Amino acid sequence: MAIYRWIFRWPVYSLLLSSLIACAGPAKREVYPKPKPEVPTQRPYVVFGKKYYPLKSADRFEEKGLASWYGSEWHGRKTSSGEIYNMYERTAAHRILPMGTYVRVRNLKNHKETIVRINDRGPFVRGRIIDLSYAAAKDIGIVGAGVAPVKIVALGKPVKYHRDDEIYTAYKQPQSYYVGDFTIQVGAFRNKENAQKLRDKLSNKYQDVYITLFSKGTETFFMVRVAQYNDLRHAMEARDELVREGFSDAFVVAR
Repeated sequence: MAIYRWIFRWPVYSLLLSSLIACAGPAKREVYPKPKPEVPTQRPYVVFGKKYYPLKSADRFEEKGLASWYGSEWHGRKTSSGEIYNMYERTAAHRILPMGTYVRVRNLKNHKETIVRINDRGPFVRGRIIDLSYAAAKDIGIVGAGVAPVKIVALGKPVKYHRDDEIYTAYKQPQSYYVGDFTIQVGAFRNKENAQKLRDKLSNKYQDVYITLFSKGTETFFMVRVAQYNDLRHAMEARDELVREGFSDAFVVAR
């Protein structure tokens, strides 16, 4: 009789077990969030055969060199950030600083200062480090001269705050980019032998001199690079030394 009851109840148990399995559903799969797409203005780009790598952060960035400016011929045109250039706003072009970074620019001749926001790329002229809008150039007195030696200090992005019923502006930096993988590019050649000559010349004084290839369309460039650094400040100091040695085209590359 007991066996009969067990056999009779088996379809019920089977139905209950099937229901529990159905409720449990399929086994869970690990779902990983898709990486955020890279901001277009942060992607590497090439101008005149040189590849530039925009920095992820402007933390502690300082630089000395020549400032120039651009005015009415570009007024109303689109900048590299997608904004329309307005020569009467305080903006500037820089080759690798993140778009939107605010930068203090100090004229080393007359000590005048201004603060600009980076919204464009450039200048791509040897020795120049920043291209100012007309308004910013007027602030520091370089409209007539055209160029002037400056020191630029990246401030970050503005953050408004209240204190004593007043509104103040501070500048906040994103995460530091100083730790990474950097090298210095000294020259780029279409002719391999010219690249080898420069490599051999540099090898007499510097370590880890090597040649790497870069292709653009049907052309191949032989790029001569020096050393590797895991600290941007050391890389920039080495770049400055190379410039003083006469290699004026040297610049830091993020690998």
